[in-house]
Amino acid sequence: MSEKGLKRGQPITFRIPSDASDHTLRELQKLKDVERRNFSSKIAEFVIDGVNDSLLKHREAIVVPLPKGLSKAQRDWLKHEHSEALLGSIVYQLLSDPNRTAALFASINSNALEVDEALYLQEETAATVEPETRDFREMDDDLDNFDWTKVTKSEPTPVEEEIDPLGDFLAQMNK
Repeated sequence: MSEKGLKRGQPITFRIPSDASDHTLRELQKLKDVERRNFSSKIAEFVIDGVNDSLLKHREAIVVPLPKGLSKAQRDWLKHEHSEALLGSIVYQLLSDPNRTAALFASINSNALEVDEALYLQEETAATVEPETRDFREMDDDLDNFDWTKVTKSEPTPVEEEIDPLGDFLAQMNK
């Protein structure tokens, strides 16, 4: 019994429309001459970009810049359909409950393990921090008077091994 639908890596064929302009045909020929064996991959890239642009225009998708330094395994995990669905669900939950989103953000920034503790820390910080009223010229003076030699000559402090909860989560998802 064969499954219906497209799959990653599946070859597809299409016809160039009869109303394609001469300019378009010349550009496709140039691309084919340059890319040679990678021509179909390049065309697939254009198709995927077009589909993604169409989704963006209909507001069914958003573009989220990814942090630099993701491993190949992390990037592959992000591209998986289950991961995309999970991330979409998380975004929906964040948008549907702004208070919960604020608590989660406070929890992440405070390293608190409990959401209620993070909310308490967020309220406490908001109550004690006074707005900054310094003049920008004072900040420039601070930078002008800063002794850069102290910074460059000091010994680097050893950095403890950081715990990467996202990496651990991704590793578990890949099993």
